Amino acid sequence: MTKNKTSKGKKKTNNSEKKTAKTVDAYHENDPRLRGEKEEKLADKFYEKELFRLQVEMVKLQEWVKEKGLKVVIIFEGRDAAGKGGVIKRIMEHMTPRICNIVALPTPTEREKTQWYFQRYIEHLPAAGEIALLDRSWYNRAGVEKVMGFCTEEEYKEFLRFCPEFECSLVRSGVILIKYWFSVSNMEQERRFKGRALERHKFWKLSPMDMESRSRWKEYSKCKDDMFFNTDIPQAPWYVVPSDDKKRARLNCISHILSVIPYKDLKPEVPKIPPLKEGKGYKRTAMHTQTFVPKIY
Repeated sequence: MTKNKTSKGKKKTNNSEKKTAKTVDAYHENDPRLRGEKEEKLADKFYEKELFRLQVEMVKLQEWVKEKGLKVVIIFEGRDAAGKGGVIKRIMEHMTPRICNIVALPTPTEREKTQWYFQRYIEHLPAAGEIALLDRSWYNRAGVEKVMGFCTEEEYKEFLRFCPEFECSLVRSGVILIKYWFSVSNMEQERRFKGRALERHKFWKLSPMDMESRSRWKEYSKCKDDMFFNTDIPQAPWYVVPSDDKKRARLNCISHILSVIPYKDLKPEVPKIPPLKEGKGYKRTAMHTQTFVPKIY
């Protein structure tokens, strides 16, 4: 009788273990979540509500960073149209640029091309109490510069060798460094490019460089693999964000930021708005002496 109970107990344990194994939140190469396939679309109402909840938490994190004098660098990398800009836009929506700012550097000038490669990025690193969101970063050398031939093979190899040392130095100096790679499929990227070509307000997002990247998909893939192999270090690991589903990518990325930087709600006091005092000895300027914008609407 005792033997049967033990056997049943073992069976329950095994079932529990199997159930746990199925619910572990880990991706594998055949997981449809990697490409946003076979998943029901998030309801707009749920997405907007959850996004706002996370944005409120980001404001709390912002206050914590300022109070504790933290220095935070968040790198957003990935192929063109992978969704980096969309996530950054949602992060910044309710935050102050005095604490959290976007770093999106243009093509280097002739002078900058002669500088030490990391030099122009260093001046944009945060001081105490600041957050820097890098919309592309020094990893340009491991991607577009390598693929398009904008750097020499020696410069590329030196970057892969030195980059981990550079990032370890940042971390040792107290910088919280978080690196995201937004992974978009070939088909989804093409769909987004075609969509941009149909919308006038998005024409600027299409450049000859973007079109060239389409024809060099495999070269970019190889460079990305080499980049991960050389720079995915314990001090500053790469986090991959499957981004074929934009809404899920945004929510997953923002929630992950909140999970890797411990913070508390400081619950600042809301200042009392004082009553308006009537000023004496002031006469408002006549309205007809001012120039107003045309009342079209």
